[in-house]
Amino acid sequence: MDFQQLADVADKWCSNTPFDLIATEETERRMDFYADPGVSFYVLCPDNGCGDNFHVWSESEDCLPFLQLAQDYISSCGKKTLHEVLEKVFKSFRPLLGLPDIDDDAFEEYSADVEEDEPEADHQQMGVSQQ
Repeated sequence: MDFQQLADVADKWCSNTPFDLIATEETERRMDFYADPGVSFYVLCPDNGCGDNFHVWSESEDCLPFLQLAQDYISSCGKKTLHEVLEKVFKSFRPLLGLPDIDDDAFEEYSADVEEDEPEADHQQMGVSQQ
């Protein structure tokens, strides 16, 4: 996906969040985002021919610790889309934005897969079937 298409995706994402896309730099493939009260971060987009992942960072020391969740997500297995990365960043920043820390619809399926009740039920079933 070329940089302009990525910028369009980012613009559309911003329309559903408190964030604004405040700057884009095509040569660096960088997009800067900002939301009140002083929450800022930027995304470096991978080049088309390169196997790199997206990279998120903040120059604000107050924001940086909250990006850990998104950074871990990006570095985990599988290729991520810009929209997925931005959604994870938004979820990471919810406490700073004064929003309740809830599971977003985009991650509902993931949460269902890791619920603690399901593995216990599987173990009980396995125990019953072995007896």
